[in-house]
Amino acid sequence: MRRIGHGRVSPAILPVVGLASLLGIWWGIVVAFDPSSVILPSPPEVVRSFLAQPGIMLGHAGHTLVETLLGFALATVIGWLVATALTASRIANRTLYPLLVALNAVPKVAVAPLLVLWLGFGLLPKVLLVFTICFFPVVISAATGLAATPPEFVELARSLEARPWKAYLKIRLPGALPQLFIGLKVAITLAVIGAVVAEFQGGTDAGLGYLTIVYSGQGLAAGAFVAIVLLAVMSVGLFYLVAVVERLLIPWAGAMHNRN
Repeated sequence: MRRIGHGRVSPAILPVVGLASLLGIWWGIVVAFDPSSVILPSPPEVVRSFLAQPGIMLGHAGHTLVETLLGFALATVIGWLVATALTASRIANRTLYPLLVALNAVPKVAVAPLLVLWLGFGLLPKVLLVFTICFFPVVISAATGLAATPPEFVELARSLEARPWKAYLKIRLPGALPQLFIGLKVAITLAVIGAVVAEFQGGTDAGLGYLTIVYSGQGLAAGAFVAIVLLAVMSVGLFYLVAVVERLLIPWAGAMHNRN
């Protein structure tokens, strides 16, 4: 008897079933309690709100997407470089690691107004806020992966007199990628949150976060729900995009996971 979740159909069907169940519960609550559309619009009202102006909605979504991807890319590059420094030098590790933990503890909502004060309005402060939210998970996951290189592999590289950069590219980097992608999948969802927080605090006139504030202030809950749904779709889509890149770059990690 084939177990559920191991067939070819169930991985595609189960998320659809979950989404349909969520929509059914939402619609059932609206039918049962008949709340005002200002408080809780029905799914058809949300769809109509989107279809009334899809170009505007998608334009704001594109703005948020740009902030998200730029901040995430910056965090990935700088985070990997910092992780390399942490694992290459014990002095750097002992010096920087406590500082990184302290900086990560700072509430990002409090940082957003300061970034606007220092850098003005525009794209840059929002990208930097996304960067600050994504940076720590990337550093920790990359440093963990680099530090987990089996000692026998390092000794083998030394016995073969491999140059340090070649040993890094051939041994440490491939071995660290599975752990890195764990951090990247966490960071990409946080990046969307960071972009929204930046739009809430950054005095902007574009983005899904801005759209949520505008519609909520006008009592148009259906429009605010459209922005929220688009944010959810964006977050899920980016997460699975990172997962696809992971499978392409390190297919052996997925094969090991499936065997387990």
